[in-house]
This record gives sequence, C-alpha cells and structure tokens, in this order.
Amino acid sequence: MRIAGLYALTDARCCGPEGRARVRAALAGGARVLQVRCKDPRPTADAVRALVSLGHAYGAPVIVNDDVGLAHEAGADGVHLGREDAALESARAALGPSAIIGVSCYADLDRARDAVARGADYLAFGSFYPSRTKPQAVRADPSLLTAARALGKPLVAIGGILPENGRTLIAAGASALAVIDGIFGQDDIEGAARAYQQLFEETL
Repeated sequence: MRIAGLYALTDARCCGPEGRARVRAALAGGARVLQVRCKDPRPTADAVRALVSLGHAYGAPVIVNDDVGLAHEAGADGVHLGREDAALESARAALGPSAIIGVSCYADLDRARDAVARGADYLAFGSFYPSRTKPQAVRADPSLLTAARALGKPLVAIGGILPENGRTLIAAGASALAVIDGIFGQDDIEGAARAYQQLFEETL
C-alpha cells in the first residue's frame, strides 16, 4: 500500500462507533491513507480494528499514531512515530518487516536522513502553515520538501493545510497531505476530502 494522496488523520470525534461514518465519508471522498490519532481517551483495539477494516475496504492503509502496541494488537498496517515515541528499531521488531513506519521530522532534514538510515518508510514534515491542532509547532518551509526528495521516500506534509495552499506543497515535493480539521472539522466531510484529493489528480 502506497503513502500518497490525501492522508486523513482522525480526531476524537472519529474514534468511537458513531465516528465511523465520519471516517467512511473521508474515504469516500478520496482519502488514500488513514491515521488513527486519538489521544484522549485512547481507543480500544476493537475500535481501531474496525477502522482498519473500513480503510481496507477503500484500499487505504491504516496507521496508528504513537502506539506500537495498539497497532500490533489491532492489526494496523503500521505506526507513526514522533520524537517522544518508541525507537524505530523496536517498532520494526514488534510489527514486522512489512509494516509501514513513518517518522515525524518536523523541520529537520538531518532527522529525516537518520530516519531513512534506520529504515523509515515515509517522512513527515511540518507544520507548514498555522495549525489549530498544534499552534506552537515549529514552522517548516516548502523548500524542505524539495531538498528531502533526494532521500527517496514518500514525503508527508502537515500543518494548517487547506485546498488553497496544498498545491504549493505538492509542487515542492509532497507525496501526501496530512489533514485533520480541514476534513473532520467540516460539515461536508466527503466534499472536503474530495477537494484535497483533487489537488493530486490535477497534477497527473
């Protein structure tokens, strides 16, 4: 499964039984990757397993944020690791060689190089624009994506991305656009997802 196109990150509104319809709408709108990102409360393995089944029905890999144990228990396709999370090597040992492991690189190209050397499958950079989810996040410049192309891994851009500014990041080298509020904070989730995915289709 590829990391490319609209990369939808769930919020707390998506992680219970009533939230599955929201996730289904995003997938129907064209989301190509789903990350289960529910900080509080932590979702159950059964809840994540249901989202994994839903994602697979649309051909989308499902990644768990931060929690290697939960990813393994729920049968997710992989895990996304930040600075304070498990070491990449231990995640690989727990999840196996075919797992998708992504790493947050913020605005740090050296961190990205190190992640590639240690076996990361994709690299996430940002925040590129002001974000309500992480308002204090370090700001990254789109030129970072252009430089990171040489690392030969899919590049995920995150942080305040809207359909109006996402095209710039794709042109700079983003393989995927990671979005939370721009999808799940909207009344028409399917339509919002379609607007993002259309950006990639326009570049084909």
